[in-house]
Amino acid sequence: MRPAPTPGRYPVRFGTAELLRDPDRPNAWMISVDGVAQSHVNLDDPTDLEFDYIRRIADVVDCLGEGPLDVLHVGGAACTLPRYIAAARPRSRQLVFDADAELVALVREQLGLKGLKVRVGDGREGVSARYDASADLVIVDAFERGVLAGGLATVEFTDEVARVLRPAGTYVANISDGPNLPFLRRFLATLTTSFPQVALLAEPGVLRGRRFGNIVVAASRAELPITDLTRRAASSVYPARCVAGEDLRQLQGKAKAITDAEALPSPVPPKDVFGIF
Repeated sequence: MRPAPTPGRYPVRFGTAELLRDPDRPNAWMISVDGVAQSHVNLDDPTDLEFDYIRRIADVVDCLGEGPLDVLHVGGAACTLPRYIAAARPRSRQLVFDADAELVALVREQLGLKGLKVRVGDGREGVSARYDASADLVIVDAFERGVLAGGLATVEFTDEVARVLRPAGTYVANISDGPNLPFLRRFLATLTTSFPQVALLAEPGVLRGRRFGNIVVAASRAELPITDLTRRAASSVYPARCVAGEDLRQLQGKAKAITDAEALPSPVPPKDVFGIF
């Protein structure tokens, strides 16, 4: 039996991590880096998902049919989603890329990573090294100090994701944006250079530009499960909207795709918007 995690502050590559016990669950833990919440994991129940955007990504995963999946994760932190997929879809093969070696070591020591394959390194390079048509699902959730890690929102990276995915595979990305959604619009334009089917999930207040928040975007060369995603989003504890088809094209408007030559970063979130408990 592994020892109980030790709450405290720990130096990591991108700042200072803090490990906190969830006051409402006996064996659930939160990791933040410089005050920005990174992960919440319930060690007794990996299907217990605290963060709304993580639940929306899980909804996409749940709508992809049955059986195990071959999954690449860019960004891991405490590996909430890999733990969820391992529990919900036994025998799935997963590989996690995370650039913060110290954070990976902290999670391994304090929260355990049994059964999960985590590789320290640049996620974009990791994806580019994979074989063609070798993954069913690629999940990108990689932030550094609240900003999407560099080079993960460009046409060139999107092309690599498309290459690695099987024909019916799905790409899911967590991004964040604020009023008028300028980054989201350009990210959608970027995805549509490789994927004809795109949908997003977000709270209505975020989509209306009333506040800064997370937006989950799914893309595929095959038809996405829009009806199921819409139903799940609407019935969530914190209801969200699913936008696809013509509504999504109108949202994208005349936005231009992002290329490596520009490598536009995602916007810096307002202070405390992604804070801990």
